[in-house]
Amino acid sequence: MTTYSDTKEFEGASFVKASLKGATLRFSDVSGVTMRSVDVGGLDIDSHDLAFGTLFVNGVDVVPLVEAELNRQFPGRELQSAQTPEGLREGWVAVQAAWATTVVDTPPELVDAHVEDEWSLAETLRHLVLATNAWLGGGIQRLEQPFHEIGQIFTGAGEMGFDLSIFRTDTPSYDEVLAVRAEHQQLVTDFLATATPELLAEERVNPWGGGDWHPSVGDCIRVILEEEWAHLRYIRRDLALLRA
Repeated sequence: MTTYSDTKEFEGASFVKASLKGATLRFSDVSGVTMRSVDVGGLDIDSHDLAFGTLFVNGVDVVPLVEAELNRQFPGRELQSAQTPEGLREGWVAVQAAWATTVVDTPPELVDAHVEDEWSLAETLRHLVLATNAWLGGGIQRLEQPFHEIGQIFTGAGEMGFDLSIFRTDTPSYDEVLAVRAEHQQLVTDFLATATPELLAEERVNPWGGGDWHPSVGDCIRVILEEEWAHLRYIRRDLALLRA
């Protein structure tokens, strides 16, 4: 199979009577793509940013439908956009309860298993440690170096100039992952316990840099909630496939 990586040669291209059957697109930009008279049987799309745009299928924007269904499947998910301290606290309790169920229900032989290029449960929990470090430690608390050594960094971070020497190269035990994860969950719980509307409105700097976005403290918490719900969905999807 031919792989096209880091290329823009297909921007604005037209594919007529072409077969893309079985093709895989990862970390790619398909915004603004127009598809007419196409066979989409079995088409599988996953976009973390779907809620921030539109996706028209037969003239219908299906984004609101998808969001409503995900909120039905994951009770409390709708609170990831809460604007009040009470709503954010409630949303945090809901997503942590959902995660607790997934962790408890996953048999030991599957904690390090993964589907294709996706993260395992253990790796996903390590990434959520990193997300907490970035948005609570770096974004809200403005720590100079907020990252824990077992954090799971995202693909392409090295190419972005991120210092990967912060992180361990060996694989921590699952018990260590669970312990560090619990400590970080408590950090968010403790922060939200005393958060006020005034604090949530304070401006901060994007911990990943770049762009003109200056998130508020509330925005940083909402990103943490979005990360938690998104990765819960990913891992439950993958665990279902592994069990099957």
